Order: sequence, then C-alpha cells, then structure tokens
Amino acid sequence: MVDESEVRRVAGLADIRIPDDELPTFTARFNQILEYFDVLDTLESDGGAGRTLHTVLREDEPCPSLPREAVLDNAPADEDGFVRAPRVM
Repeated sequence: MVDESEVRRVAGLADIRIPDDELPTFTARFNQILEYFDVLDTLESDGGAGRTLHTVLREDEPCPSLPREAVLDNAPADEDGFVRAPRVM
C-alpha cells in the first residue's frame, strides 16, 4: 500500500502535477490498481502452451540517421555536440 508522500514522489519522477485536493483520490485509485496486480499474481498460468506466437514487427534494417546539426537544431539545449536533457533525480 502506498501513501500520499509516495504518490507525490512517483508523480514527481513522472513529471506529473497532482493537485493537493485530488491527491487522496489518486492515492486510493493507485492502491486499487496495485491490489488488482496482487489478484493477477495469484492466477495460475499454463505458460501460454499451445499458442502460436508470431511477431508483427519488421526486420531491423540499418538506414542513415539525421545529421548531428539537424538534431541539435531541434533540441531544446545542447552542450559539446550532444543534446542536453534535464537532470533526473
């Protein structure tokens, strides 16, 4: 079970603002979701035996990338030829 301080911390990591008046409701919903995962963990699984698996993804094929200058022109900030991103705490 998570409390409001943990919800605030996770929201900060995800860069999501949750108004103080919505925090109790959001915390309750968050806990409901986690409880549902607990229910799913108790289910027996046959490991998917008997199912045919296939991929819908295309094969990886190398192709030319964008020139560095074009990428840096579209970046909000750059430093020493690299895209500068906000620090993650």
